[in-house]
Amino acid sequence: MTYLVAAFYKFTALNQLESLRKRLLDKAELEHLQGTLLLAPEGINATLCGPEVGIKEFICLLQEEKEFKDLEVKYSWSVSQCFHRLKLRIKQEIVTIGLSEVNPQQQVGAYVAPEQWDELINQPNTLVIDTRNSYEIGIGTFPGAINPELENFRNFPAWVERHLKPLMEQHKAEKLALFCTGGIRCEKATAHLLAEGFTDVHHLEGGILKYLERVSPEQSSWQGDCFVFDQRVALNHQLNPGEYSLCFACGMPLAAADRSLPSYEKGVSCCHCLEHFNEKDRERFSDRQQQMQLSAARNERHIGKK
Repeated sequence: MTYLVAAFYKFTALNQLESLRKRLLDKAELEHLQGTLLLAPEGINATLCGPEVGIKEFICLLQEEKEFKDLEVKYSWSVSQCFHRLKLRIKQEIVTIGLSEVNPQQQVGAYVAPEQWDELINQPNTLVIDTRNSYEIGIGTFPGAINPELENFRNFPAWVERHLKPLMEQHKAEKLALFCTGGIRCEKATAHLLAEGFTDVHHLEGGILKYLERVSPEQSSWQGDCFVFDQRVALNHQLNPGEYSLCFACGMPLAAADRSLPSYEKGVSCCHCLEHFNEKDRERFSDRQQQMQLSAARNERHIGKK
């Protein structure tokens, strides 16, 4: 595999964001990196893909900044570039929960190392919560984990307000154990829970990706694949791309069984979106798919490709 993927985040107070963005953009372009990097007053969040040397050079530059000197990075590999462009943006939050009072720099739940995670979630008084979106959970999660059925992370506070205390009473739960892909969503979620008065709150350090890296498949309780927000779609326990692909019409992950259904037409429709688009939409998607195939035949990248 010739492309290295680096995923990282850190909650830390940042200022002079535009100056920092310009320095990082110049370096990323110099090293031929692609992917997404977000900066906000609360920190940094990124997934970048490129040549190994370029990724390592970029991380070294980043760690020269005093705010990122102890930055932890999760690495994986790809046989091809798994992003189609480079985006470095300044946002209000690096992961959007929509509550300005939630500050992981002030308080977060207890970090649980991947090697100790299964011991915690197997305790009968622990309620395990998957803080990812429903379509992510659909292709893999930990057994017994609660699915809040979130369309996006911004919905998490409302779910907590309506459902969490009844669920804890129902399960006789005294501890809460939260997890997500790389750690950023569950870290912010535990900050919110503590602010709301919940106690004995824990989260998986480094998220699912770090768990898959450190815990062997023989010892692991993880079931399925882990959705990632790039062209690999999902990673198996060896952190290699699995069987999933994306529907270019609606963006949902599709297993081989989904692609064998009559509702699936590559680039046009799938079982998740067949009823959501009209014939005019599907004609447009079909035209786009034909243009993408022609571009691929010419070894060019079609600008409409996701």
